[in-house]
Amino acid sequence: MGDLNSVMLMMGSLLLVSILAAVVSSQLGAPLLLVFLVVGMLAGEEGLLGIQFDQPEVAFLIGSLALVIIIFDGGMRTKRERFRVALWPAISLATVGVALTSTLTAVGVVWLFDMPWPIALLIGAILSSTDAAAVFGIFQSQNLKIKQRVASTLEIESGTNDPMAVILTMTMTTLIASGQTFSLTIVSLEIAQQLVIGFCGGWLGGRLFVFMVNKITAQFTFFPLMAAASAVVVFALTSSLGGSGFLAAYLMGYKIGNARLPQLIHMLQVQDGLAWLSQIMMFLILGLLVTPSHLIENLPLSLSIAGIMIFVVRPVAVMASLLPFSFPIREQLFISWVGLRGAVPIILALYPWLEGLPGQELFFDVAFVVVLVSLLLQGWTIAPMARWLKLEVPLEAEPSQRMALDKVGSNDPLELWSYEISERSPACDHYWYELRWSVPLEFVGLIREGEWLQPSVRPKLRESDHVLVVAKVQHIDEISRVLAAGGKARSLNSSDFFGDFTLNGELTLADVASFYPLGQLKEKQKSMSLHAYFSQKFHRRMVVGDQLKLGSVQLTIRELNEDNAITKVGVKLLETGEA
Repeated sequence: MGDLNSVMLMMGSLLLVSILAAVVSSQLGAPLLLVFLVVGMLAGEEGLLGIQFDQPEVAFLIGSLALVIIIFDGGMRTKRERFRVALWPAISLATVGVALTSTLTAVGVVWLFDMPWPIALLIGAILSSTDAAAVFGIFQSQNLKIKQRVASTLEIESGTNDPMAVILTMTMTTLIASGQTFSLTIVSLEIAQQLVIGFCGGWLGGRLFVFMVNKITAQFTFFPLMAAASAVVVFALTSSLGGSGFLAAYLMGYKIGNARLPQLIHMLQVQDGLAWLSQIMMFLILGLLVTPSHLIENLPLSLSIAGIMIFVVRPVAVMASLLPFSFPIREQLFISWVGLRGAVPIILALYPWLEGLPGQELFFDVAFVVVLVSLLLQGWTIAPMARWLKLEVPLEAEPSQRMALDKVGSNDPLELWSYEISERSPACDHYWYELRWSVPLEFVGLIREGEWLQPSVRPKLRESDHVLVVAKVQHIDEISRVLAAGGKARSLNSSDFFGDFTLNGELTLADVASFYPLGQLKEKQKSMSLHAYFSQKFHRRMVVGDQLKLGSVQLTIRELNEDNAITKVGVKLLETGEA
């Protein structure tokens, strides 16, 4: 019993220290996953606590379960419109990009260190996937939002390239262990089988879960747990049938997240905590498993591979994969830099270890150092790089808190929202009855200095008030634009980015030129609408935040409808030096 208590005390303490360290380090802009990894290393056999942990089987099990939860959470948060904007570019990065990354890395390893091709290809496969959890964790901690085209591409890529990396790693490990020669046909068939079965498993699992949730009655606290358990079940069943369990978990999460379930907000809240817990536990275990002195033996190889991947392989793979999609060069540069490596390569490096390949610790040590360098170099510079390349857009206006009303039996999901009024909120210093709404909602009152002021008091909305409203989920954007500030104080200001004036997307350039100095327009341009002009320049792949300059005016897409047609364009007059 004493040993059990000691283990529980150790694990609880490590978890607590990791969370506290993450809270402090986030203020410094440090990648949170790096913090968890360092805490694990400090607690390891050559660290302060001297904990001896040499069980790759346990680490692989915990890491795999954690990855399922993390990938499932990523799928739930991927909205349908993101697929419309970035599906094929992301798929190209997740397939062609992964293959190029694996191959080019192998070429570099063979050229610099004269390693056998099978070993070099296995190293490339292990390191070929990226980690969006690390990237978006940094964005979230720094209140940074980037253009949807870039964010969606990175998000979908990271959700779909893990299965590709897993397939390549397991295939190469099997070939080396069995002594077979490398066959492109065998590898291609294996990849096709994994992708097809994984897609079917995720689609069926998501449909079945949505059907089940709509049919059963239970307390809302059970649904998030049922979702996580279902994801693990679908992962295991799909993997046992020869498919990609990770792809199945991602697609299942996507189906659930876009099903407009009344319980979805509760599932997302709990799933967020589970995903963070999974990441913390995964990196702690991996940190405990590593022996720092062993890393030194392969340090020249590891650092060389890290440098090749960051400065050569990733940029080449991105440029080649995005070539058919006409991405702006700034966005290609940013996607190239955000090839951040996370936990997946370290976990994949355990697979050759478990299969008993010769020099098994080589793969783990190389993967660990590459991930460490990536988190240090790329992780710390992602936010400055996004701002330098001018890819930041203002944060969306949204409620401070949301509570689903899933027990009232409404045909359309209803929620109770709380908005904190700030001086940047359009509703600030207005009486409620002065506000005009295009959608139905119910004002429930406001909280001021801890007191509930009911609607009958007819209060004037002031800074720091918390306004309470009940409305349909589908109207959240319209209501948020009036009551919310659209980001925190240190985030990008909406008026500074879009300008103080807004135009209809159907206006022609000739109409706009009659009010603003657009410069000399060509005859064929005069009759073009703002939507048509942006569509031509961005090859119909437009997102909020895309900008064009005409004369002394900067035009910025402010709003798109469901058909990806521009409805609103912001107008900003440029200074002499900016034009």
